[in-house]
Formats: sequence, structure tokens, C-alpha cells
Amino acid sequence: MNGRRIIRGVIPKQHHHRLLCFSSWSSYDIGTCIATLQSCAHNANLSKGKELHTHLLKNAFFGSPLAVTSLINMYSKCTLIDHSFKVFNFPTHHDKNVFAYNALIAGFVANALPQRGFALYSQMRHMGIVPDKFTFPCVIRACGDLIEITKIHGLLFKLGLELDVFVGSALVNTYLKFGLVGEAHEVFEEFPVRDVVLWNAMVNGYAQIGRFEEALGVFRRMWGNGVVPCRYSVTGVLSIFSVMGDFDNGRAVHGFVMKMGYELSVVVSNALIDMYGKCKCVGDALSVFEVMSERDVFSWNSIMSVHEQCGDHYGTLRLFDRMLGTGVQPDLVTVTTVLPACTHLAALMHGREIHGYMVVNEMGKEGSQSDFDYVLLNNALMDMYAKCGNMRDALMVFDNMKEKDVASWNIMITGYGMHGYGDEALDTFSRMCEAQMKPNEISFVGLLSACSHAGMVKEGLEFLSEMESKYGVSPSIEHYTCVIDMLCRAGKLVEAYDLVLTMPFKADAVGWRSLLAACRLHKDTDLAEIAASKVIELEPGHCGNYVLMSNVYGVVGRYEEVSEVRHIMKQQNVKKRPGCSWIELVNGVHVFITGDRTHPQTDFIYAGLNSLTAVLQEHGYVPLI
Repeated sequence: MNGRRIIRGVIPKQHHHRLLCFSSWSSYDIGTCIATLQSCAHNANLSKGKELHTHLLKNAFFGSPLAVTSLINMYSKCTLIDHSFKVFNFPTHHDKNVFAYNALIAGFVANALPQRGFALYSQMRHMGIVPDKFTFPCVIRACGDLIEITKIHGLLFKLGLELDVFVGSALVNTYLKFGLVGEAHEVFEEFPVRDVVLWNAMVNGYAQIGRFEEALGVFRRMWGNGVVPCRYSVTGVLSIFSVMGDFDNGRAVHGFVMKMGYELSVVVSNALIDMYGKCKCVGDALSVFEVMSERDVFSWNSIMSVHEQCGDHYGTLRLFDRMLGTGVQPDLVTVTTVLPACTHLAALMHGREIHGYMVVNEMGKEGSQSDFDYVLLNNALMDMYAKCGNMRDALMVFDNMKEKDVASWNIMITGYGMHGYGDEALDTFSRMCEAQMKPNEISFVGLLSACSHAGMVKEGLEFLSEMESKYGVSPSIEHYTCVIDMLCRAGKLVEAYDLVLTMPFKADAVGWRSLLAACRLHKDTDLAEIAASKVIELEPGHCGNYVLMSNVYGVVGRYEEVSEVRHIMKQQNVKKRPGCSWIELVNGVHVFITGDRTHPQTDFIYAGLNSLTAVLQEHGYVPLI
């Protein structure tokens, strides 16, 4: 199955029979609809869920409170919480009862909108609807105010729910979140019989506030009391070892998982993948993933995150294509994981298809998730377009954002700068200041880089001199390095060298290397030798330093010195790392390293390269090392 066809909304022929099944709903009674909606919620099957919604409307099935709650739950699980809210508020659908309130509150909490969830609980109380034991676990987790928590705790006694294990677990966890260890223990100790759910609340509560030793202590006490850890106990402990990077104990838990047969649990396998990934053991994470008989979207997100964190962007995209091929639909986490991979590989086609999927599924739309996620997601999308050289689409995303943070403006400034649009970068910076958005250090790195790439030397020097006095941002070595690069690009090598010597920081290897690269371009061997000695002193093992110096000598025809530099590289055991290139075609991203002959179309590729090289040499091109 071709993942790209699915994300564009084209259904492969082998699935046409499903359309035939979904096109006729006449045999679906209310009970079947409810059961199918619950299945859609479990599998995040939005398209089928929407068709069922239409069927419910046509057949006036909204008299059933369970149908409404099932529909609210389905949209919530598909991360379309605003759709859930519309179902809840539709005037002719139903009377708002405790079940509908519970479903929507749970949806808000699950979609990282706790404030809206608690506001709905307050509305529910104002309407005189009495909460039940299913209301409180979500409401307690949604509450961000300690006074409100104490009020809820008092109400639990009034309603006789203080010893409900799920309500008690939520209280324990929330008290620990506020750092109220005594209150959490008091609730915990009040239970005459403590099951594994309560123990898990203590372990996870301590883990969430970074008190890992206490969490592990509770876990050991749980063992000592004869309570056998369940799958969720294991995931809680694995999360601790993930943060600690504790490979040995994580592997020991893996052994316990195998002994108890918990490896068949998707949730446990996902936690193992995350643990191995955080411990930088990509092979172990992939081994767990590959033997899973069932995978959900979290499984795919976990293994893709592992590859992305380790810098294997090609592996991330390869897994993403596999995920689409299995029919698993991406969610918000998938998108925020894969977009940076597209950014690093300049995989514009992949990025555009992800954007299309976001539009169809209303991701990145204001109100479809928390304000933080909304800005973060659009920033990632904008950054992808900018890094892929498509500033037009980056600007479209930027202009459509109702809320922007400093990073949003910085992405646009940096994007314009790296592609040589100096005027646009400066204009965006002016608009940023007019919008009362205070620029930071990154803003000026982008701005000075823009001046460098556009040859705007005068403007760049003015910004450097005014950074602290006018904008309250102290220049760092990174800002000075940008200005050194700007002077070098403009051919002002003497001014660049003077700045290297007089700036209030000791020049790093990046600054000296910029000067060295400019010396090659302008054939200044004397200054190049000074810069080379400095950069080799700072980074003796960096192959680029020797390559640049060799190229300086090569440009001016001093081939004996070229040979000497190569000899020094051999003596110092400095090797030039092979270059890596990639190209995105319709059938995916293809990656190549120097001398690579592993591609199935190697002969055809090299024949084309040899023809191209011959044409270049006819026009006087001489390859450098």
C-alpha cells in the first residue's frame, strides 16, 4: 500500500470493498451505531466516524444519550475536540446530562485542554447536575488551583466517593503534582485496601515531579506488600529510567516484562521503545518495535522520535512511509516529529503532503488544540517551508496564524536571511517590533545572517552597535561571528580580521574558519595561514580546516603546499568525512554518500554523473579535494 496515496485521500483498489460497506447504513440500528462509534474512537477512524454522525442525524438517533456521548468521545479521540463541543452544544440533539458532561470533560483533558475541561465542570455544577465517580478523576487532573482541589476533596466526602479507588488515585497524583507529599500520603493511607491502581498513582506522581528515588522507593514497597506490578506499573517505572538514562535497570525491567508476558501489551512495548531511545540504544528500540504483533500510533511515534532524536532523519521518513502503508493515521505528535525530518532533508514534497493532511484533519487550526501546541505546530510547519526554500508558503502559514510567539517571527527573519532576501528580513524585524514583540538573541542572529547573505554591511554593523542600547540584547560571540562572516563575504578581509582581534570575546573556530574560507575566495594566502594556524589550534581534528587551507594553496597554484597539507592530515590521522547528499523524488528520499554504490540504480546514476562531470570539465571546472 502506498502511504503517500493514503495521505492525499486516495483509497487503493484493494480497499474499495470497505467503501461499499460504509456507503449503506440502513441496517445500522442505534445499538450498532454506538458500538461502531466506540470502535472508531478506539482506532481513531475519523472518516467512518463522520459517516456514522451523518447516519445518526438522518435517522434522528440523537434521542439516545449514549449515542451523543459516543460521538463526543469519537471526535475527542480523533483530536477534533471542537467537533465534540459542537455535538455537545447542538440544541436539538439531547438534554445535557452527566454522561455528556463527563465525555466532553474527559475529551478536553485528553486533548491537553485542562482549563476548558474544568470550566465545563464549573458550568455543570452551576446547572445543578450532580457529578459522579466518572466525573472526578478527569476534573481533578484538570484542576490547576489548589483551593479548588480542596473543595473537590470536601465534595467527595459529601457524595460518599472518597474511597473510590480511581478518584483517590487522581487525588494522590494531583497532590503530588502540587508538591503536597503529606496530603498525598494521607489520602493513600486512608484506603483500607490498596490495589495496584493506587500504588501506580504514588509511583507516577513522584516521577512527574522528578523525585525518582521516592518513586522507586514506593515501587519497592509495593513489591514488599505483595502487590504484583501491572502493565501500567511497568510503564511508570520505565518512564523513570528513560529520564535517568538508566540502561541497566531499564533492561532489567525488560526481563521482568518478558517473564510476566507483558511484552504483548502495546503500551508496555511503547514504553520500552522510549526507554531504549532515551538511552541512545536505537538498535534495541527497533528490535522491540519490529517484534510487536500490534502497533498503534504511539508505537510509530515512539520509534520515529527515537530516530529523529539520534539525527537519523532519513530513517524517520522511511518509518513514516511504512506507518502510512499500514493504514495508521498520523496524529499531532506524528506531525511534530516528522516535520523536522523534512526540514533537515529539505524533503519539500513530504512536508507539503503533511501540511495537506493537517488541513484536511484540521490540525494546526486555532482552537483544535492548546494554544501552545497550535503555535508550536505552525512554527514547525513554517520552519520546514523556510528551510526547504519555499518562503511563499512559509509566509502563508505565518500570515494565517492568529497567535505568534517570538520563535514565529525569528523563523521568518532567519528564512528570509538564509535565502538572500535581506530587505524582507529587515522588514519582518520592523513588523515584529511594531507588534510589541521583544526580539531576543536568536532574532539578531537571524537578522545579522540576513545582512551577511544580502551584502548589507552598513545595516549589519548598525544592528550590532544598537543591539544592547536600543533593544536590550547583549551581543554574544555568535553575533560577532555573523558580522565577521558578513565582512568576509563582502571581501572586507582586513576589517574582518580587525574585528576578530578587537571583539570582547576570544574568537572561536567558526569565526576563524569564516575568515579562512574568505581567504580562499579572495586568494589571500598570508591571512589564510594566520587563520589556519588559529583554527587548527582550536580544532586540530576538524578535517574542514585542512581542506580549506589546501584549497587556498590550490587556487594560487602552490601545489607543493597542497601536498604538504595532505601529508600533515595523514600524520595527524585526520580524515575527510565522506559527504552525504539526498534527493527527494516521487517515490521517496534517496540518500548517497561519496563513492556509494549500494543504490539499485547505481550504474545509471554514475553514467549520468560522469557525463555531467565531462561537460563541467569542458568549461574549465577543476575538482578540489
